[in-house]
Order: sequence, then C-alpha cells, then structure tokens
Amino acid sequence: MPPTTLTLANVLYEKRGAIAYVTVNRPKVLNALNAATWKDLQTAFEDARDDAAVRGVILTGAGDKAFIAGADISELAHASAIDAERSSRYAQEVLDLVENLGKPVVAAINGFTLGAGCETAMACTIRIAVEHAKFGQPEVKLGLLPGGGGTQRLPRLVGKGRALELILSGETISAQEAWRIGLVNEVVPAADLITCAEAILKMIASNAPIAVKQSLEAVNKGMDTSQSGGFVLEASYFGLCAGTEDKKEGTSAFLEKRAPQFLGR
Repeated sequence: MPPTTLTLANVLYEKRGAIAYVTVNRPKVLNALNAATWKDLQTAFEDARDDAAVRGVILTGAGDKAFIAGADISELAHASAIDAERSSRYAQEVLDLVENLGKPVVAAINGFTLGAGCETAMACTIRIAVEHAKFGQPEVKLGLLPGGGGTQRLPRLVGKGRALELILSGETISAQEAWRIGLVNEVVPAADLITCAEAILKMIASNAPIAVKQSLEAVNKGMDTSQSGGFVLEASYFGLCAGTEDKKEGTSAFLEKRAPQFLGR
C-alpha cells in the first residue's frame, strides 16, 4: 500500500502502513509552535484519530537540532492577557487530543525540547530521545509559566518535587537526566531514533486494538481520579474487552498455542 500524505503548511504528515508520521516542519526557527502550527497539528492528529487503518503515530521535528524548541516568542510578546489565556486553552485542547487519541503516540525526540515542546512530548504515550536532546520548561525566564499543560503533566510524570525544580528554575536538563527522572522512556543514538519508535508501535499493533485503546483510556482517566475510582474504571473496561471477538480470539489462540489474528472488534 503506497504512503498517503496530507498537505499542511507547517507540519509534514504521511501515513505508511499502520503508522502516521507527524513532523513539525519549521527548522529555521527550531520548530517553534505558532498559532498556525498548532492548527496543523490538530488537523494531522484528527486525521490519525479518525483513520481506522492508523494504529499509531510518530511525532518528531524536522532537522537534527530540535524536536520543538518552544512556543513562538514573537507571537507571545504581543499577546494580551485574554489572548494568552485563549492560546493556552487551545494548546491544552490540541495536546489533550494527542494524549487521548485512543492510539499510541511515540514522541521521537531529536533535539531541543523546551517549553511548549516539552509539553507536547509529555502529551505523547511514550518518549524516545536522542543522546543530544535537551529538555526544560523555561517559561519563568520570560515572565510566564507553562501554559500547555506543563504544570499538570510534569508532576504526574516525574513527581511534584522534581517538576517544581524544573518549572521554577527554568533549567535545561540532558536526555540522560530526563531518563533518570522518568521524563523519557529511552535514550538512543540518533541513527536509531525512528527505527526504535517504529519497533515500539509495531509491538503494540500486534495486540488487540480495543484492548490497547481501553488500556490507554483506563490509565489516562484513572490518573484524574482516586485509586478506588480508577479500580471502578478498570473493571468496567475489563468487562468491555471481555465481550469482544478479540478476547475470544486471544484466549483461544493462547490455549491452542498459535498466534492470534485480532480484528479490532
């Protein structure tokens, strides 16, 4: 099946097989996110969400210097309080789409991942970084705070103390430190980045699609409730999965010692 593309001004979007590739394409400004780029990201991820043939997404940045170096400061500099709140809510909305896509999204982090870039990476399911990548939330250095979900996702990923240290200091950390604190899942050589991301998605895609989707939802929704509330969600999704044809196929294949053939229903 040949690759299919969707033409966008600031984002390269291509579908090859079961994987959609989303690349922020503003290398001259280190892939900084302006309003138009946020809109393009929304368009790409809505397409990936709605295309049943897409089983996972790889998000990366053009070039070898930056994943996303942050928001476009030239836009922020002239934003009023009302404009800034509106842009913050829109960024949160787009990244909520990424986080709750119903399909795994791997951030293939190929360089600077700062501010809105770090927030974008945190909305992804899994983060793989090259050895020279740098991470940070430097908004306080501009008289601001993270406005794309950073004050909420970072403490959930790395704990309150480490999150506050990063947010309040605005310091930049290495890929190795990001791995140590749990901000990224893996650090790999640059030459292996996309291959590694593809391998993870292919491994996930070999499993039952409904079970993958419900697992994502159980974890994401469970993080926003108490543990006991999360148990109720988990049991509900467990029951839903148990009623699928894929559960019947998966258990039969296990007992018959053969590879399952999941159909997503």
